[in-house]
Amino acid sequence: MAPRASWKGYLKLSLVSCPVRLYPATSASERITFNQLHKDTHNRINMKPVDPELGLVERSDLVKGYEYEDKKYIIIEDTDLESVKIESNHTMNIEAFVDSGSVDVIYQDAPYYLAPDGAMAEETFIVLREALRRTGKLAIARLVLSSRERVVTIGPRETGMFVCTLRNPNEVRGTAEYFGNIPVGNPDPEMLQLAEALIEQKVTTFDPRNYEDRYEIALMQMIREKLKGHKPIIAQAPERGNVINLMDALKASLSQAKPPAKSKPKAEPAEKPAAKAPAAKRTTAKPAAKKNA
Repeated sequence: MAPRASWKGYLKLSLVSCPVRLYPATSASERITFNQLHKDTHNRINMKPVDPELGLVERSDLVKGYEYEDKKYIIIEDTDLESVKIESNHTMNIEAFVDSGSVDVIYQDAPYYLAPDGAMAEETFIVLREALRRTGKLAIARLVLSSRERVVTIGPRETGMFVCTLRNPNEVRGTAEYFGNIPVGNPDPEMLQLAEALIEQKVTTFDPRNYEDRYEIALMQMIREKLKGHKPIIAQAPERGNVINLMDALKASLSQAKPPAKSKPKAEPAEKPAAKAPAAKRTTAKPAAKKNA
């Protein structure tokens, strides 16, 4: 079954536009989730809406309300929301272009895939995609998602485009409260050099497949053991020693660290001992013969 689009509309640049579809780029369906059960009956608990005066109520009787003063609400109907129409309801109008690396990661929120909506839109879509790719730019646009207008970036990705919603500046906390008391400092040159050498030893190419969720794996292993009726296996966390001297710790770490790139070609040295195997058998056979004699 084809994935369901989160948003359908038009991607527009000046007088050029093409119909597009927006799809979520991530999914949490594979995560382990738990249900709330009663401790005795193990029945699943249903969360039902409760009115302080009427008790349990039907969800069909619920309406949206905006609290404009303490405990005072104005009722918002679906027709009221539909009457709020702006261009970004159905159009991603490109307003500007920025360098691809100029958007601070702290503002990046949810990722989406953007694809043309139908064969007639493909030609225009490809032109816009390749123009972004060749110039190394990201497009800045707006669209309405979940009853809220979001600023988004649009960039090329493989044969499609990648859309990322951006957080509003009001949602991003300032750093002064958290970093204000941290001194700038001038680290010891030798320790700094050791730390840089340690970093160089661990430089590699990022592959997300190498960083699977170990807690999720251990959690599933525990669940499977309980399903079998076995006692869950408790994995003990490694003990951590106290770091007494930073310089000694850096030197020890540098001597123990192994560069990730050198861990791949292990098959080459394994072939050389294999070629000398017959000679090894002849040398071990002589002492054995003397022992038997």
